[in-house]
Amino acid sequence: MEGPYKYIRDGNGKVSRVIRIGTRKSQLARIQTDSVAEKLKGLYPDVHLEIVGMTTTGDKILDTALSKIGEKSLFTKELETALERNEVDLVVHSLKDLPTTLPPGFTIGAVLKRENPHDAVVLHPKNKGKSLDTLPDKSVIGTSSLRRAAQLKKRFPHLEFKDIRGNLNTRLKKLDEKDDFSAIILAAAGLRRMGWDSRVSQILGPEDCMYAVGQGALAIEVRARDEDILEMVSVLHDPNTVLRCIAERAFLRRLEGGCSVPVAVHTEVKDSQLYLTGAVYSLDGSDSLKETMQTSIASDNKVEEQVDERVQRVGVTANNMPGPAQDASEKLGLDLANLLLSKGAKEILTVARQLNDAR
Repeated sequence: MEGPYKYIRDGNGKVSRVIRIGTRKSQLARIQTDSVAEKLKGLYPDVHLEIVGMTTTGDKILDTALSKIGEKSLFTKELETALERNEVDLVVHSLKDLPTTLPPGFTIGAVLKRENPHDAVVLHPKNKGKSLDTLPDKSVIGTSSLRRAAQLKKRFPHLEFKDIRGNLNTRLKKLDEKDDFSAIILAAAGLRRMGWDSRVSQILGPEDCMYAVGQGALAIEVRARDEDILEMVSVLHDPNTVLRCIAERAFLRRLEGGCSVPVAVHTEVKDSQLYLTGAVYSLDGSDSLKETMQTSIASDNKVEEQVDERVQRVGVTANNMPGPAQDASEKLGLDLANLLLSKGAKEILTVARQLNDAR
């Protein structure tokens, strides 16, 4: 059979399409991809799934260069190139690594049920039993996230914060095998997926450190025109996670934020209301703005007219969910961002971006 897709013929002569899933080669990326493949296999036992590990020039680029463009954004671009060339049919990402505006022709076809979105403290073995509060003065905490550092500097002024780079395995190794860091801060979701729950000394609640947009959720990126794949993965959408993440992504997009500025969120769905708290910070956390807004996401269960046009909201396509709830979530994110902008958020973020670029 000709064309961009790959097919396989079984012993009985039956021809099936092979669905190729692209992944980075890191252990966490592979675990996340395998978990999605397992879900799809359970739902579609007749479909042949093939996991394609992508190598990247990123492995050969120096840390200094990567710190400017971001290792994850480099991997994201390479995986999107594979999607564009029809070398793979879908890609599994951590949603927080995906920009709020995707390149033309791509969409997020599924946002899976969110793991714990909070950050976790992992202590050096010698500090077992301590917490950020009880660590000695001038203890060095490792984090590569401006968002975490800005919040924690303000909250724990007795601590010092330094950059730590690399994947989860690399960071844990740097923590355990040297004495450079008293503790490091990592996403709780990644530690759980790796089976390293036992290393978590403390989960940071929203009063200590709000999380990144999309943190803890997995996203499946597909070609927007690939309707059969889009339909296939759409059953993996978790409605609450979708609405929370649409609001968070709309908030970030309106602020024109990204990894280079400290922006944090907290969302909750309670009694058909979606609550969004959003904040922006200066790099040292001394200057900040934080507000909370809410909206109703109740569905009236009316059958909506089928629309031909496939609607994307901040990169997410969820045609199997009520449109009004998605629209309300997106508007909530925009409204909250506009409120912060009216109070001076742009000035705080512009200074933070300039200072970060100058580092």
